[in-house]
Amino acid sequence: MTLWLHGLGHFHPENEITNRFLEELEIGTNDSWILERVGIRSRRTSLPLDYIRDTRNRDLRAAAEATGYTTADLGARAARVAIARAGVDPAQIGLVISGSSAPDFLSPADACNVARELGLEVPAFDVNSACTSFLAQMHLLFLMDPARVPDFVLLVAPDSLTKTVDYTDRSAAVLWGDAAAAAVVSTKIPGRARVVDTIFESRPSGGQKVVVPRTGFFAQNGRTVQAFAIRQTVSCYERLRAAHARADRSLHFVGHQANLRMLENVCRRCEIPPERHHSNVEWYGNTGAASSATVLSMSWEKWQPQDDVAVVGVGAGLTWASYFLRFEGAS
Repeated sequence: MTLWLHGLGHFHPENEITNRFLEELEIGTNDSWILERVGIRSRRTSLPLDYIRDTRNRDLRAAAEATGYTTADLGARAARVAIARAGVDPAQIGLVISGSSAPDFLSPADACNVARELGLEVPAFDVNSACTSFLAQMHLLFLMDPARVPDFVLLVAPDSLTKTVDYTDRSAAVLWGDAAAAAVVSTKIPGRARVVDTIFESRPSGGQKVVVPRTGFFAQNGRTVQAFAIRQTVSCYERLRAAHARADRSLHFVGHQANLRMLENVCRRCEIPPERHHSNVEWYGNTGAASSATVLSMSWEKWQPQDDVAVVGVGAGLTWASYFLRFEGAS
């Protein structure tokens, strides 16, 4: 089945966590240490910087009260951009699907909260698969009967993982940023780009390698997870390239924005030239479920009709997913 992409949107909060800010927390890190290991210079957060500085976010309940944006706020802001770019009336949206790594509410679904913020009275539900949530939404729609799906569907991926970070833990503090991404897609109506293939797979036996407990802080087995992420990203990219790359089109790569060093490793292994690799992790950190979609959205006006994009994500579960995006219409 073909899934048409009509518009993408993104949003990053204003508060910036620089490497200098992390140095001032005195958690055993500095700019050179961070750049050498993960290649991240800055991140955005929904939390006030004074709150992080004063409390190190040791009380997760206090973080929920201190935040400047709920995940629904983040998602709605990205969604408005996606809807405007798609050139559709919000009333044309017939379904909202959301997903993230750490939604603010167990109930109701974040999709319902986003829909309420947008004034939409339509079916809404969550598809949560941690950092692969947005790709899982794409895969789910790709498998659906087009006749049973509304003309336009809003996909949303808001993530606010800085609320789950213990800012005395340098291994987590250097990674995470908050963001949201959104897309207006259709299974029936042609748009500017189309999803021609999707992949989604899981290895549940590795589920404890990356966790965000209901009442605890983010934790992961970093070395093991990074090796897994590199291996599966290479595999997904090569599968998509072998199946869909064409000599008359330009193939680009957007990976999960876990860290810049991981992405550089993938590009070396797959011989992806720098001009075909797109990322924003250096300035926004790992933004979880919003990750790769924010990269695509930030270059929305630049994509050309001859461009193909292999998009790959990895996440807790353990999960890995990808889709092949082909731009065909005018910007």
